[in-house]
Amino acid sequence: MSRPIRVGAVNYLNARPLIEDLESLAPEIQLSLEVPSKLADQLAVAEIDVGLIPVIEYFRAGSYSVVPEVAIASRGAVLSVTLFSRKPWPRITSVALDEGSRTSATLARILLHKRYGVRPEYVSLPLNQPAEEVSTDAVLLIGDRAMHACLPGFTYAYDLGQEWQDWTSLPFVYAFWAVRQGVDLNGVEDAFRQAKDRGLEHVGAIAQRESARLGLDAGFCRRYLNHIIQYDLGPREQAGLHHFYALACELGLARRGVSIEYYRANALVESR
Repeated sequence: MSRPIRVGAVNYLNARPLIEDLESLAPEIQLSLEVPSKLADQLAVAEIDVGLIPVIEYFRAGSYSVVPEVAIASRGAVLSVTLFSRKPWPRITSVALDEGSRTSATLARILLHKRYGVRPEYVSLPLNQPAEEVSTDAVLLIGDRAMHACLPGFTYAYDLGQEWQDWTSLPFVYAFWAVRQGVDLNGVEDAFRQAKDRGLEHVGAIAQRESARLGLDAGFCRRYLNHIIQYDLGPREQAGLHHFYALACELGLARRGVSIEYYRANALVESR
């Protein structure tokens, strides 16, 4: 009997529509949940076969393929990626970056350097450290942590999805399903698209269920999933993705020469 296909997904609200009924659609899947940075590390060391990873880690690895048509993206404000700051952008000299983040941390660096012309000092904010305790000028929070945060001691709250849209007029892609080289999904790739469709059909139920778990307003959760987060990887999202990659390369934050390769079963060199 073949071993299960090990799939890792983000443990944030925005990923819930992508994993709704995923295991029932594909019983071969063994699903686990983690923060984005840990998912990227697990995929890199072959602890999982497929991961809903930060897109920057795809470009850093250079050896994965992408499940088509599925992503976590935004076309403006995202609400769950926020740079809280005591100072306006041009005066920021130090930033604490959420330890769970990779793509959003890279986006913050790009905005600071390329859009606002500043090169602050960066430190890591551990997952268990309250953001209110940091002494830096700014702190980046992502996911459910960002949506809970108020941080009244910080004058500014910059939504990085909106900042990117205002600057580039393009959507921003945060994560997608990446498949480790040599993994044979054996038809399971269709389940990722089916789970997305099913999840979007049941956003109301997902929002009601997850709001209780997270301590957030159910109506807010529904609006967030219905209207803020985008789950397609269409032409505009791909354009935004390529622009982000080019900027990351300019700052030495990604490997050059990496193209988007979509998963194709007949392109496998080796099996699982």
